[in-house]
Amino acid sequence: MSGPVPAPPVTGRAPSYAAFGLRAEAEPLAPGLHIVATPIGNLKDISFRALSTLAAADAVLAEDTRTSKTLLAHYGIATPLLPYHEHNAAQMRPKILERLRQGGRLALISDAGTPLVSDPGYKLVAEAVAAGLPVTGIPGPSAVLAALVLAGLPTDRFFFEGFLPPKAAARKARLTELAAIPGTLVFFESPRRLAEMLSDAATVLGARPGAVARELTKYYENVRRGLLPELAAHYAEAEEARGEIVVVVGPPDASAATARGDGLDEALRAALANVSLKEAVAQVAAASGQPRRVVYARALELTRAP
Repeated sequence: MSGPVPAPPVTGRAPSYAAFGLRAEAEPLAPGLHIVATPIGNLKDISFRALSTLAAADAVLAEDTRTSKTLLAHYGIATPLLPYHEHNAAQMRPKILERLRQGGRLALISDAGTPLVSDPGYKLVAEAVAAGLPVTGIPGPSAVLAALVLAGLPTDRFFFEGFLPPKAAARKARLTELAAIPGTLVFFESPRRLAEMLSDAATVLGARPGAVARELTKYYENVRRGLLPELAAHYAEAEEARGEIVVVVGPPDASAATARGDGLDEALRAALANVSLKEAVAQVAAASGQPRRVVYARALELTRAP
């Protein structure tokens, strides 16, 4: 395409990619499996390389062909879609691997974001690699990283857990296992379990800072930040959250363990015997010089202890 790119027409809704002459053009694509990241909400968050790959592939393996059809149609891409999801993966994998052995050029996408993260693509990639077949990654959007960079929490070290168990006992047990990880924790969660998950996280992890990111990159994107007990209280009272949700929890505070060794527990127990939790935290924080959130977290642990 030559000449300046025309501006999109001014309308009440966003125009499609193809609407003003920017149809994806297929370039020669090497044989193999191409792992393509796609938008997590905003269709403009896709790379030119991803579009070129999707346009040039023999077929696109999609978790939900109905969802992916919208993306491809938006960019004028007519590549055939093949379903590849957890219910048909065992039957589809041998067929896909055979096509790759024959020199096929296949693209793998998920419903949204980077494939293999909480979707069935892992086994396909693992078997392709084991068979010596070429696998290429086309990086792009990721809900995990999008939430992490917006949370305002440490990003130098993090652990992605995905979805916690749906039952409270198993969820608390898993959170207990994760409690000592020296990094920020990232979870996916469903809207109907968000309040319960935050309550359990506050109980097990204490008053760590956290963030709840909803509908990332979409019109109603929202990030709520605060201590876990505050977030738990908010979503316990609020109308059920909607959309895709990522919960980010800050790492354990190294100063908390040191503070306990410096007499924090004894000071808190003495204060709690005479005043409210809020007043005890204020008194001990002022007297010890420890950060208030560290004192508050330990006070919660002490009051909940049997």
